[in-house]
Amino acid sequence: MQWYRGIDEESLRVLQHPEMAEQVQGRVRRYVAMKLVKLTPIERQQLHAFLLKYRGAGFYIAAFKLMLLFSAIGVALHLLLPARFELLKALVFSNGLGFALAWGLVGVWFNYRSSVRHKFKKLLLIVSTCAAGVAVGVLLAGWSDTGSMDMAFERLLRVGGIALLVAGLFYMVPLAIVTSWRNRQYEALTLQLQQDAERDRLARELSESQLRLLRAQIEPHFLFNTLGAVQQLAEQGAQGAAKAAALTADLIAFLRASLAEMRSEQVPLQSEFDMVAAYLRVMQARLGSRLRYALDLPAEFAHATIPSMILLTLAENAIKHGIEPSLRGGEIRLSALRVDGMLRLRVQDTGMGLPESGAGSVPGGGLGLENVRSRLLLSDPSASLSLRDGEEGGMIAEIVLPIKIASNLKEPVA
Repeated sequence: MQWYRGIDEESLRVLQHPEMAEQVQGRVRRYVAMKLVKLTPIERQQLHAFLLKYRGAGFYIAAFKLMLLFSAIGVALHLLLPARFELLKALVFSNGLGFALAWGLVGVWFNYRSSVRHKFKKLLLIVSTCAAGVAVGVLLAGWSDTGSMDMAFERLLRVGGIALLVAGLFYMVPLAIVTSWRNRQYEALTLQLQQDAERDRLARELSESQLRLLRAQIEPHFLFNTLGAVQQLAEQGAQGAAKAAALTADLIAFLRASLAEMRSEQVPLQSEFDMVAAYLRVMQARLGSRLRYALDLPAEFAHATIPSMILLTLAENAIKHGIEPSLRGGEIRLSALRVDGMLRLRVQDTGMGLPESGAGSVPGGGLGLENVRSRLLLSDPSASLSLRDGEEGGMIAEIVLPIKIASNLKEPVA
């Protein structure tokens, strides 16, 4: 039992890690390990699951059940042909033949690809083994009945062919049926896996295309309005030139940051906050005292990764539909907080707020908000975006998503 347990554990390791076959000690055990390595990945996976199911006591229980079944067949054979089969001989015959067939079926059940590739070699091996077994059996039976080897040899020639045919059919036909069936299963499973892999590849490509398209939906009015503000400041002469230069520097910083983020699927939260800050500086130069802002990013979330451009979209939405339409302007506050193990990002403004008809009818905000929701769902199914009225007026947009801290981000999407 200890020897079998060691063989069992070793086979499981080799099936899961084929590279360990070279480390197996002993000529016979190394031979068995190398045979396992030659199995296809699907065969190794199936055999590994089988050995796990019947490891330890499970193997002995299964063997005992088979022995009971074969013994019952032997008893039935003795009762049907009592003159030809004594009880002991019937039991030995039925168990020997039964376990030989069971061993052969297990062999082709988990090595069916090799049985097809080397079918003529396998057939020759089975036929020669059956022939040798029949010859030995008939010779021993004839010698025990007559006491003469010549008579035993004559009996071999007389009944050996029929016995060989019966033994070959009884053994080879079930093995051939199982081999053919298992290979059809293998081909169907391989085709299914290929189709699943192709669907996954297409889904990834579609997701990446959707991400690139959604990230590219930046409203152009911001750029045109900002350039118009730069022109107006420049036309004021020396007094406005310094302000125009500062606004241009902020615009360049924002465009550089936004273009870099558009090429990335996930970005650090610190980078997103920096880009929003550059955007708000540009907007403050245009709106003056009508726009105030505050950003609160705890250091622990600086390297948390989020889908790029989503906070910028919410900040743009707050400016366009909250601050700009309000005569008194308002304040925008960005914050990050851990809530129930999730990262909560809040963009709050004190502008116009939600219309009476509800959050779903934010004027012109449908595309931007749908953009954010789509990006979040593509990033993680558990992420969400919600809108509500602010306690101090205005609107609160909250993003909740899993906290992902990563030191190495994915390469930018080409």
